[in-house]
Amino acid sequence: MAVSSSAVCSPLSLRARSPSTPSPELFRRPSQALVVTPDAPPRTRLVTVNCSSSYIPSSSNSESASESEVSRTRGRAAITAQLKETMEETSMSKPAYKWRRVLLKVSGEALAGDHTENIDPKITMSIAREVASVTRLGVEVAIVVGGGNIFRGASWAGCSGLDRSSADYIGMLATVMNAIFLQATMESIGIPTRVQTAFRMSEVAEPYIRRRAVRHLEKGRVVIFAAGTGNPFFTTDTAAALRCAETCVWRIRSLTYPNRGVVCFSVNAEVVLKATNVDGVYDDDPKSNPNARLLDTISYQEVTSKDLSVMDMTAITLCQENNIPVVVFNLSKPGNIEKAILGESVGTLIGGSRNPANVR
Repeated sequence: MAVSSSAVCSPLSLRARSPSTPSPELFRRPSQALVVTPDAPPRTRLVTVNCSSSYIPSSSNSESASESEVSRTRGRAAITAQLKETMEETSMSKPAYKWRRVLLKVSGEALAGDHTENIDPKITMSIAREVASVTRLGVEVAIVVGGGNIFRGASWAGCSGLDRSSADYIGMLATVMNAIFLQATMESIGIPTRVQTAFRMSEVAEPYIRRRAVRHLEKGRVVIFAAGTGNPFFTTDTAAALRCAETCVWRIRSLTYPNRGVVCFSVNAEVVLKATNVDGVYDDDPKSNPNARLLDTISYQEVTSKDLSVMDMTAITLCQENNIPVVVFNLSKPGNIEKAILGESVGTLIGGSRNPANVR
């Protein structure tokens, strides 16, 4: 049966032929039409599919090849110009915040407030409102919560025969309690929030899956990481450094362009924001020395060499190896969370330098 088509073929070029007949038009121009002659023998036909998106000329057609190369060069130049223009428009349409994705570490003691209760609802509501104000600006926020306001494993180890590993597991459960409380507070003011735990507690939270956590952040949801690293002998500060290294170090942005496909470029977006009960890092203990000076910036080496009790050495080392800066600031002062997330000067910056050009 004869098949005829006057429509223009797509880059997939089809030709019906017998198995013994060679196909000289395997790489044919996409603009040619598909025609099957009516006198074709009623034999089994082989359909050849040309998956090449560009025409490959013969050696005798050097002029056409030169024209094709010029066309491809112009196309690449146009795509490069379009990519540059799009990136400039993106940077102009969005405020230039210092960080686009941050990890906020909230200690358990900070959640206790004045310590009349294990958790102060005013503190959690203050955290929720400040996080909400920056998520609406497009900043992606992940949170790691401690559990010291309920149970601290290192303090209880050895009591009544309680070994350190069991004590640390109890402390991990305390972080889950804080995470669920904070999630409920955030969702009460309209912030979509997910809790992910380092070990499975499927009835109350999601298990930690890195790709799922990143996807939640990309969708504008706040992700609260609970249960630390899931292993004893590691603090929630180490868990914060680990989760930041996993989810916040690099973001891959992609743009789709005709005739080019997907063009990807990476955006650095890494920082640990440690919210505590102090204004930052001091050169001495401010409780014993009233003349102690608050430091604006400090290096990782100074923290380790002076044995400053900012974070445990494992967390500091992990941040140093992955070039993750740490901002230590006071949670009790209103507006500090928003300032820290937006990259404004607040508290003490560890392992970095203040760059006003990147601040809003």
